[in-house]
Amino acid sequence: MADLKALAEQLVNLTIKEANELAKILEEEYGIKPAAAAVAVAAGPAGGDGAAQAEEKTEFDVILKAVGGNKIAVIKEVRAITGLGLKEAKELVDSAPKAVKEGVSKEEAEQIKAKLEEAGAEVEIK
Repeated sequence: MADLKALAEQLVNLTIKEANELAKILEEEYGIKPAAAAVAVAAGPAGGDGAAQAEEKTEFDVILKAVGGNKIAVIKEVRAITGLGLKEAKELVDSAPKAVKEGVSKEEAEQIKAKLEEAGAEVEIK
């Protein structure tokens, strides 16, 4: 029982960076993907200021805010990005503001944003 309390104490005192490293180890070596909330709870008390937490964000959502002037081009890009059929892509575009893609890397989110903006859409990354 004392070992479990010591382990709990170590987990509570992890920094955000250490918690992320632990999550990677658990996933890569043991096939366990920890829930984001569990990692955030473990890292929360020992975390630094809000700016440090913002830097650690690894998953982003690409939100289609407005279609713009060229709706057909935007629908084509949404289909290419998401793999949706024509009807589903049109429904997504018509229901803006709406998430086009969720939980993607910053690099992928920027690429998606650039493609959609090139087609004439207004896009936001959260």
